[in-house]
Amino acid sequence: MSSNQTDMLEAARAERLWPRPPLWVAALGAAAIALLLAYPFIFKASFSHHLMILILLYALMAQSWNVVAGLSGQISLGQAIFFGIGAYSSTVLFTKYAITPWAGLLVGMLLSALAAVAIGVPTLRLRGHYFAIATLLIGSSVQIVFQRWDWVGAASGLYVPIDRTSPLFYLQFHTSKVPYYYLALGAAAAGYLVVWKLRRSRFGFRLQALRDEPDAAASLGIAIARHKVLAFMISGAMMSVAGTFYGQYVLVLDPERLFSMEISIIVLLMTVLGGSGTLWGPALGAAILVPLSEFSRIWFGGTGRTIDLILYGILILLVCMWRPSGILSLLEERIRRRTGTHEPAP
Repeated sequence: MSSNQTDMLEAARAERLWPRPPLWVAALGAAAIALLLAYPFIFKASFSHHLMILILLYALMAQSWNVVAGLSGQISLGQAIFFGIGAYSSTVLFTKYAITPWAGLLVGMLLSALAAVAIGVPTLRLRGHYFAIATLLIGSSVQIVFQRWDWVGAASGLYVPIDRTSPLFYLQFHTSKVPYYYLALGAAAAGYLVVWKLRRSRFGFRLQALRDEPDAAASLGIAIARHKVLAFMISGAMMSVAGTFYGQYVLVLDPERLFSMEISIIVLLMTVLGGSGTLWGPALGAAILVPLSEFSRIWFGGTGRTIDLILYGILILLVCMWRPSGILSLLEERIRRRTGTHEPAP
């Protein structure tokens, strides 16, 4: 090998795979972290806390969908299955056996991962809309099962018993929403850290290869089915965490709500709006759509549920026409223009 080729190889090896973001992006991130930590003390209204709790939980839920769809390329319409499993696992263990919801959180993650295996092994061999239809039908079937299952309350659902003796142990804070806020912030931060590491791992690169060129990835020896099932398991476990915290937050479990197709569709819309396959796209989508939904209910009363869905559709239509890669692509384009390089979206 000539010295020129050796120099080129060394230069390629020394090149950063993930370029360091510009200083202004790092400063913006630091300011956002500071704002999130201080948010409950800046905005002291109970509704402000409630709004941010929902944004953080939906950001985690959207990120879980991003793992299976944005990274591995499988459009799942059954994410509500794992959300409901997480909520029911912690609540059933607490109401029937007085087991702390923290243990129920781990049980929910395990059950959701096992459910992902049971669903994913036969269905993840499907591609495109066939997999989406399969997960949609399975999600509807699971909802019907829980609506008929008397041991978990059937269609009436479950009510979480009030216990004021140990708020942190039982995850019940009745005097302030601030503890719920920091729990949701911690759960979202942990989920985004997992995905940040995942995108930079060999497993993450293989998932992206399966998403972009599945036949070429298979020809290189990547086990397509195994990698997709593992991604589905990670996605299900993350969704289960959000379900557990949501159940302890609202204290009422309704199978029609927890297993509804609406949840699966909303997390899809959030991810697509912000930027599928990116790290911060799901959070951006949640930060836009959750306030839109909450304020439309305030402004329009009972008809707000219709207005927000109409606005969702308009936003998605505009994004698909103007920015198919999501709103976050604006930031990517700005970074590329300032640095003169093609850098991946954050």
